[in-house]
Amino acid sequence: MTRNLLILGGTLEARELGAAIAARGWQGTLSLAGRVERPLRQPLPQRVGGFGGVEGLRSYLRDNAITHVIDATHPFAAQMSRNAVAACSAARVPLLALSRAPWVAQEGDLWVHVADIPGAVAALDGAPRRVMLAIGRQNLPAFAACPQHFYLLRLVDAPSAPLPLPRAHVIVDRGPFTAEQDQALMAAHQIDLIISKNAGGTGAYAKIIAARQLGLPVIMIDRPHVPPRHEVHDVAGVMAWLDHAGTDLGV
Repeated sequence: MTRNLLILGGTLEARELGAAIAARGWQGTLSLAGRVERPLRQPLPQRVGGFGGVEGLRSYLRDNAITHVIDATHPFAAQMSRNAVAACSAARVPLLALSRAPWVAQEGDLWVHVADIPGAVAALDGAPRRVMLAIGRQNLPAFAACPQHFYLLRLVDAPSAPLPLPRAHVIVDRGPFTAEQDQALMAAHQIDLIISKNAGGTGAYAKIIAARQLGLPVIMIDRPHVPPRHEVHDVAGVMAWLDHAGTDLGV
């Protein structure tokens, strides 16, 4: 059947999927939220920005004759994922999620689970600490409520405005990083606590390994709720679905 795919992207997995789709010669568009100023070159045509909620996405699917949607967004881009479930169901367009399997604590991990960003902020109430805040730039303002801490931030793009954190050091760099690099980074900045979202996958796991090796606690932010949908955890699973089961609505 003719395929005209919409890939909701922003992850390494989305880029890998785009390469696989392009190699097959299938038509597709990779949609990016636009939160990164310097996105890496992608193998498929791109669109940048939101759709305007569920109705906007539903209209886009109709107007562009989209046959399949692959949600390969970050596990914490929950609103986009919720919108995709609702819009695809309404438009009767098959939907598949390419999601990273969540991390699971291993022997030696010192995790404290919290439900969300406010929970992570509440967990920091107390004496000053040296915190590696590995959550991206979108949620940094919430931590202004705990100005007593030193924060180590590693961002893809340099901040365009003053940070809301009075004691912070920014490193502008793009991964993936190795556990050895992250262990050295934590040691150099005398980090004694890591805050991380449970992003899953391998691309950001180095800091979790490094924390384990150094015996450092991790405040682990659990994933937000997304409505049930069909999911796979690798590009091969997506390609198999498109080859054999892509006519199932999957929502």
